[in-house]
Amino acid sequence: MADTGARHTHPILEQDHASRWLGIDVVDLADGHAIITMRLRPDMLNGFGIAHGGMVFALADSAFALACNPIGETDTITVASGADVTFLASAHPGDLLTATANRRASAGRSGLYDISVSAENENGTRAIAEFRGRSRTIPNPQLAKPSSAAVTTTEKSLP
Repeated sequence: MADTGARHTHPILEQDHASRWLGIDVVDLADGHAIITMRLRPDMLNGFGIAHGGMVFALADSAFALACNPIGETDTITVASGADVTFLASAHPGDLLTATANRRASAGRSGLYDISVSAENENGTRAIAEFRGRSRTIPNPQLAKPSSAAVTTTEKSLP
C-alpha cells in the first residue's frame, strides 16, 4: 500500500487508549468505510512467535468501530452486537497489518460490516483474516443524565 502521507482522525479515537497502545494509524475514513494500519510488535505475539489472534481481532474491531460511526454524529453511537473472525494465515513481527472495513448492509438500527485484514512485509502482501461485524445503533450514553433514582440505587449498593 502506497503511503500518501495523509492521515485522518476520528473523535472516538481521542479516548481510545487500546487503539493508541496498538499503534493504529488511520489511513482512510468515510461513512461506512475505514482503512487502518498497525505494525506488529514483539509484545503482540503469541507463544509460537506469530501474531496473537486477539491483536488481529482488535485491529479489525477498531476498523469496524470507525466505519460504523460517522464523524459528526453525537446523538447516537454504533456498537458491536456480535462479530466473527476467520484466521487465514499467520502474521509475523514487523509485518504491517492493514484492516479495511466496509458496510455491507444496514436496516434501521442494525448493520453488517466486512473487514479484511492483510499483512505486508518485504515478501509482499497476503490476506490473514476476514472479520464480519454486526452493529447496533443506540443512544449515546454520554448524553444521558443519570436519574436521582439511579444514583440512589447505586449509592445504596456500595459497601
